[in-house]
Amino acid sequence: MPRLKWTGKAALVAVLVLAAGTAAALAAMFLSMGGENGVRTEPIAASIHGSGSTAQKGAMDAWVAEFHRIHPELRVTYEPNGSQAGIRDFIAGRNAFAGSNVPMSPGEQKGADRRCAGRAEHLPMVVAPIAVAYNLASVPELKLSPATLTAIFTGRVTRWNAPEIAADNRGRRLPGTRIHIFHRSDESGTTHNFTAFLRAVGRWPQQPSRTWTGAGRGVLSSSGMTAALQRTVDSIGYVEYGFASSARLPTGAIRNTAGQFATLSPDSASQALEGATTVGRNGDLTVAFDYLNMIDGAYPVVQVTYEIVWANNPDPLVRTFLDYTASDAGQSYLALHGYAPLPRRLLAQVRLRLGATS
Repeated sequence: MPRLKWTGKAALVAVLVLAAGTAAALAAMFLSMGGENGVRTEPIAASIHGSGSTAQKGAMDAWVAEFHRIHPELRVTYEPNGSQAGIRDFIAGRNAFAGSNVPMSPGEQKGADRRCAGRAEHLPMVVAPIAVAYNLASVPELKLSPATLTAIFTGRVTRWNAPEIAADNRGRRLPGTRIHIFHRSDESGTTHNFTAFLRAVGRWPQQPSRTWTGAGRGVLSSSGMTAALQRTVDSIGYVEYGFASSARLPTGAIRNTAGQFATLSPDSASQALEGATTVGRNGDLTVAFDYLNMIDGAYPVVQVTYEIVWANNPDPLVRTFLDYTASDAGQSYLALHGYAPLPRRLLAQVRLRLGATS
């Protein structure tokens, strides 16, 4: 099916009003065209609500604000309540789309498909690098190998001057203070992706999980993680780069399988996805990382945030909004908010799916 072409604001409002099918929506369109007094206003003609991943909050805030500036008669809201909660909301019909840092489980997929009376699909939309952030004033530049990270976050290494950390930071003086570890207490896609990386290359002892299985103290949400790290000296945790950057927390350089300690930036995070492949069925765009084959300069701890949507009976406003987020404009300023744009090859696949299902 050819992609819908929006020729102007009036056409977009008309389609969304028909989709809404309510007297209130018709009245809103009437008023937006001048109303009884001929005074043009911009009431809300249609709205949608999304929820889920906290990792994409910064990107979503920017997207929603710019989309409303372009289409003041349309409203998109997003609740960053965590990947697991967003998926539950989608299955229960409480949102129009869900944000998640991990693909749905088979059971969740079945529930989402039932809600859609067909099929729900994953659309990757933003690369959210995971920072290993810390609060250690005497060490402004910290290097950490995957094996050392596992030793820290399982609680085997308890002091900052432990031999494992010292081996990664030759020539640096490390304090002998106790390490305070923080982890996410809520079910988190970021936790799943962090432990997936450590499982693949750092000998993490358990299977990747949205629920934390290591050591430390739990904190709720990404903002809770940054707040805990800011107020706790000698601490370490994992959080999306945008949160760490906004909180001005130093982040560790992580050794990749090319043998380099890669510093975190939008460019180095995008490089990590160059070898990623899509593994979903029937056009679904779930992404598989090759942690064992990182190219030079790639920062290895990354995650993709998906928007989970109806595949066969899309809401016109959901598709219009995602058309914008996947556009050159929507992807162009992600680096300003601590994210990395999708690689061009993957972005082309997302646009094709949006066109095919619009």
